[in-house]
This record gives sequence, structure tokens and C-alpha cells, in this order.
Amino acid sequence: MLTTRLPIRVEPYRLAANAERIEGLISLAGMTRFAEEAGEQQGDGEVRLDFGIDTQGRRFIEGWLKADVQLPCRRCLEPMPVTLESHFLLGMVASDALAAELSNAYEPVLVENEQLDLLPVIEDELILSLPQVVYHDETQCAVSRDQMASGEDSEVVEEPTESPFDVLRTLKDKH
Repeated sequence: MLTTRLPIRVEPYRLAANAERIEGLISLAGMTRFAEEAGEQQGDGEVRLDFGIDTQGRRFIEGWLKADVQLPCRRCLEPMPVTLESHFLLGMVASDALAAELSNAYEPVLVENEQLDLLPVIEDELILSLPQVVYHDETQCAVSRDQMASGEDSEVVEEPTESPFDVLRTLKDKH
């Protein structure tokens, strides 16, 4: 089990030149964009990053991440445990123009002044790995499928709506 912290900033070109691996834990609590999508989180995510240079001379980062998070069930809105896992392949670029030339095998990651801040990179990958919807198992959910179908526990009042053609019928009847 990992116990070391992932560094916040790295020199990715140097790491790629030496084909180095870094791995460690990253706090989920400080990820504000991830919190906007998934709610406030506690604990750590596990991250492993392999830096290298491919046969075409492109510098890349191959990464894996795993995080146990709490996401709201779409039925009852109560938090439920979900494990997020992602495998990603990033191509290092120094500008947006170079990103457009990057092979489709890679997602571009912008490296400025030969430094890379890892927090936004990991946060992006976590956001991309979020499932569209999550539900408790029906036996564990506070809201049953029957309640969802019948509309129990909701006070939706349907007001009769007029057809847009009612006005035309009225005009036609006048002639």
C-alpha cells in the first residue's frame, strides 16, 4: 500500500529522459473542481505515473489512478461508495499549436517552463472517470423503484396545458 505523497510539481522532461516512475497518494479534499462535480471528498487517491519517450521521440506520461469516493445515489441522493479507476496516456506539449499535432493516442498536457503541476492533471482524470449516474442496489436504496414510478413522496401538481392549436381553432370557428 502506498504511504508517500505524490509531489505537487515535477520536471516532466527530465523524468521522461530518465524513464522514471513516481507514485504516491494525492489528497481528494483539495480538489475544488472535482468537488463541484462529485461533492466534497475525504481521503486520498492512489496515483502512478510512468514518464518516457516513445519511438517517435514524443515525451509521454502513462498514468493510473484509483480513488474511493462518495457519490450521491440518483434515486435517494444519499452518498454511496464508488471506486474510480482510470488509465491514461498523456503527451507532453509546450504549446496549444503542438497539441494539435499530437498523435491521437495521446491526450495533450501543457508543460510550461519545464514544470508540470500534477494536481490539475490528476483532477482532470478523476472528473473524466466519474460515472454518468450511480444508484444504490434496490435492496439498499431508501427510495424504491415503485416509488419512483408512481411518484410517491413527490408533490407534483400537473396543470392542464392548452394546445397551441386551440387559438387557431378559435380563429377558424369565427370565420
